[in-house]
Amino acid sequence: MVELPITREEAIEFLKSMPQKESDMNHYLESEAIMRGVAKKLGEDTDYWGMLGLLHDVDWALTRDNVSEHCIKSAEILKEKGFSEEFIQQMQSHAYGFDEVPTLKDKERSKVIEYSLAASETLTGIIYAYALMRENKISDMKVKGLKKKFKDKNFAKNCNREIIKEIEKTGIELEELFKIAIESMKGIKGEIGLV
Repeated sequence: MVELPITREEAIEFLKSMPQKESDMNHYLESEAIMRGVAKKLGEDTDYWGMLGLLHDVDWALTRDNVSEHCIKSAEILKEKGFSEEFIQQMQSHAYGFDEVPTLKDKERSKVIEYSLAASETLTGIIYAYALMRENKISDMKVKGLKKKFKDKNFAKNCNREIIKEIEKTGIELEELFKIAIESMKGIKGEIGLV
């Protein structure tokens, strides 16, 4: 287990100290939950992976109006908090390949933890949108229904399906990720406004 410089509680307090939108805060918690689920499946450090999910967009409240700075400002923030270079690089990897972030545009993900983060945090959008469509219900959500929504390119169309499919580079099948993600988000449904 890797020693983290701050606790989960401190990380949440820090996130809340910035001008967060409720939907963004939900996204951080969802990403954390799914990353914990994926880490467990892969036999990895759930606290470390969870922290990565929780803090992957740590600068979003400050950069949402200037996306080119996204994940760049995060690096400064996380360094100040005492996170390792490795953690910072892993956090930045979810923005690799995005034209909107020129500094990271030409980089490519290559590690299991990077594929997992990118797939997990992107999938939260589809699951949340599907839950909202189902009157905020996630408790009885099935993989089959999520799969249908995943295949519908017009549903939650800002969620890049190709990034979610990167999970397969970790040895986890897409359907398995859906199952892990639904179960993980069910576990925090009360915190993210779902039932």
